[in-house]
Amino acid sequence: MSQFAARIYAPDYEPRDRHPAIFRLFDSLKPGEVMELTNDHDPRPLHYQFMMERENQFTWEYLEEGPEMWRVAIGKK
Repeated sequence: MSQFAARIYAPDYEPRDRHPAIFRLFDSLKPGEVMELTNDHDPRPLHYQFMMERENQFTWEYLEEGPEMWRVAIGKK
């Protein structure tokens, strides 16, 4: 069984749709669940957006940090 409640591969989405899709998926998680984000670049701007828009509601753990693939476990508190 997977440790992730959901997975999202950011490059599958148009740039303008990426962050809204990621936030929709995050918002659908139950407390304690974790989603896996995979991206082709460091999702640091998304992390800042989470800090602004979902302050104290999430955990962020890098699982893989490039150079070609970044994977992040984003948990819902």
